[in-house]
Parts: sequence; C-alpha cells; structure tokens
Amino acid sequence: MERLQTPAQRDWAAWHDAYDDPASSLSRRLATVRARVAAALDAAPPGPVRAVSLCAGQGRDLIGAVAAHPRRADVRALLVEIDPANVLAAQRAAAAAGLAGFRAIAADAARTAVYTGAIPADLVLACGVFGNIGDGDVRRTISILPQLCAPGARVVWTRNRQPPDLTPQILGWFADHGFAAEWISPAEGPGYGVGVHRYTRPESARFDASVRMFTFVGYDVLRNGAPWPE
Repeated sequence: MERLQTPAQRDWAAWHDAYDDPASSLSRRLATVRARVAAALDAAPPGPVRAVSLCAGQGRDLIGAVAAHPRRADVRALLVEIDPANVLAAQRAAAAAGLAGFRAIAADAARTAVYTGAIPADLVLACGVFGNIGDGDVRRTISILPQLCAPGARVVWTRNRQPPDLTPQILGWFADHGFAAEWISPAEGPGYGVGVHRYTRPESARFDASVRMFTFVGYDVLRNGAPWPE
C-alpha cells in the first residue's frame, strides 16, 4: 500500500511487537480476528478455499488461524504487504507452519492488479486498513471489494472505534454493495472493532485490474488532522 509515512518515520516490522504482549489491544484484536477467520473456514463449502489479505503485515491473523484449523490443506492464500521485513516474516511463518499454499509478496495492496490470479476469493481480510485510510477511501474500498469476492465470500475487517466511530457508516456501505453483516464486535468493547460481512450477490463484480482502492495514510497522521486524498 502507498503510505504517506516513510519507512524512516515508522518501523512497520517493530510495530508488530505489540502483538506479543497479551495485555495489548492489538493482541486482543488479533485473537478476535483469528476466531472470525476460523469461523469463516468452518462455514466455507467443501473444497479449495481462496484467501487474500490486504496490507497483510506479518500475516499473523491469517497464518495463525489457518495453521490451527482442520481445513488448513484447503486454503490457498495471497498475502500482500509493502514492507519487505514484514513480507519476509510472513513467508517464514507460513513455511514454519507448513502452509504450502500460502504466498506473501511485497507489493502495493491498494492496487487491484496485484490480486490477478488469486481472485475471486472466498475469504478477504482487510485488517488494519480502514483505520489507516481516509473515510472516503474506506467507502471506495468497500465498493471495490465485490471485484475480489466470490459469491458467498466473507470479508473480515477491522477499524478502531475511537470517536467519531465510523462503524455505522461502514455497515451501510457494505450493505450498499451486496454484503450482509454476519458478526460485528460490540461497541462497548475494548476500543477496536472487528466485523465479518458475507457477499450475497450471485456473481463477482467485473474485475478492473487498473484500480487503486485507497492511499494508506496511517492512523497517527489521520488523528493529527493531516489531509488525505479522496
């Protein structure tokens, strides 16, 4: 993904260290996401399961969930992340877990072209994305997700619930584009939000490989009021 923060401004590999602290919000969110991914695999029809992960980081959510799941051999996954250190960590984690069907690449996750050959997917992860892009880009990304989704696909997404909480709008945008809400974490939870939506339309949207879905700005930049492109 394109980030307005440069690597010198933020170490995106070190940022993942908070996942190792059981008391951290990120660690608790990770456990919730893994549980929802496992539930999505439980509900998927028999046969191969295609998965893609946008801004995948080190892949701790998808790799961790699939590695412990009975259907692990069914999953073929593409993890897209721009930070090379995180990509290497994801590749090593997938190999250590014996997930031969997993591929992690260093690329801009905002560009639809990188998903060519990996879609339509049965499971799409957009975790750590919506809280780091502008509201207009959240809406735009949701409008494009039908291009990545097979009928019946599930999208697992996250977004912080700091005020103003964008979750009600996110739910409406998903509904506008053929998705039904299956599970939403409670608003009175620990400050993070996790959601699962199922794509209900009978066909994937026509795939356009020339589209940019969003520009990754970064939570800190957005909270400080920096401008972001629509």
